[in-house]
Amino acid sequence: MTPPPSTPSFRHGTSPRVGVVLLNLGTPDAPTAPALRRYLGEFLSDRRVVELPAALWQPLLRGVILPLRAPRSAAKYATVWLPDGSPLEVGTRALAQALETTLRARGHDVIVRHAMRYGNPSTASVLDALRDAGVTQLLAVPLYPQYCAATTASSLDAVMHWMMRQRRQPALRTRRNYADAPGYIASLAAKVRARWEAEGEPEQLLMSFHGMPRRTLDLGDPYFCECHKSARLLAEALDLPSQRWRVTFQSRFGRQAWLQPYTEPTLRELARAGCRTADVVCPGFAVDCLETLEEIAIEGKQAFLSEGGERFRYIDCLNTDPRWVERFADVVAGDLQGWPTLEPVHAQELAASRARALAMGAEAGTGSAPARS
Repeated sequence: MTPPPSTPSFRHGTSPRVGVVLLNLGTPDAPTAPALRRYLGEFLSDRRVVELPAALWQPLLRGVILPLRAPRSAAKYATVWLPDGSPLEVGTRALAQALETTLRARGHDVIVRHAMRYGNPSTASVLDALRDAGVTQLLAVPLYPQYCAATTASSLDAVMHWMMRQRRQPALRTRRNYADAPGYIASLAAKVRARWEAEGEPEQLLMSFHGMPRRTLDLGDPYFCECHKSARLLAEALDLPSQRWRVTFQSRFGRQAWLQPYTEPTLRELARAGCRTADVVCPGFAVDCLETLEEIAIEGKQAFLSEGGERFRYIDCLNTDPRWVERFADVVAGDLQGWPTLEPVHAQELAASRARALAMGAEAGTGSAPARS
């Protein structure tokens, strides 16, 4: 096995830092076909995402799927692109900033950054920056509320791959999910309730989650069950009877069977059956992105209205909703327990540590003696 590369020089007498990295799926750098081809090529080459032999999949991906799909996806991204970039990147960055501000207001000395599994800012580059900033204790938080191997596990794979290349690894903690976290459910319910109080309740509420191939459930992935648990808890928090809400799955790809029922066909069926008003909320997304802003808010609306529906509303993600940021900070602070985020090392102690290291023979700027001798 190739040994890890040397780690940037350590300076004795520097304070250890605690870092939090929020992990999200990824985004292209621009709403263009070349950018989408690069992004989709990376995304669809992940064996966690497409569990087919590379010898069979890669020729199909490179020769057929990317040339056809990249221009179509670019056109979709163009409809929701923001001046500062893609909604997913902009929203995830804002959430990281809001979380750091909230934690610091509570007295936590912590650095919070965001990273993407595919595209930029890459997981490796963000972790490099945290390491160079002196982070010695790292909490990795995948932003997917429900655990899925293709999202949660893949994002943590990228963290572990980075860890393998570090000579001086940070202490590492990870969060698995927050599908049933009381603060998450309460924040979702408050968001939906506020919309209904302002504009009235719909006949039907669809809770649409990102789809996955049916075989992932058969192989033991808990995603389907965790989606249903989040939906049930949200419906209970809203006091909704069973006939007024449904769980559906969106964003299927290819010809294989995916988790059902599918979102768009369900919207069409509801309208044809006489449902006049429908709202859709997406409890599987931390921040708004192409799948919510284009697939649901635009395509889903068109599907429902074209079949006779009269009013369609998309209720946006939690994003940086202040109530959610406070509750999310509770979740993260719980994961940080035992780390010295509330007990900064004092300058006098750091100076004494540096003096001891130098006395043991460490070089003035660097050295191999313990960080706090």
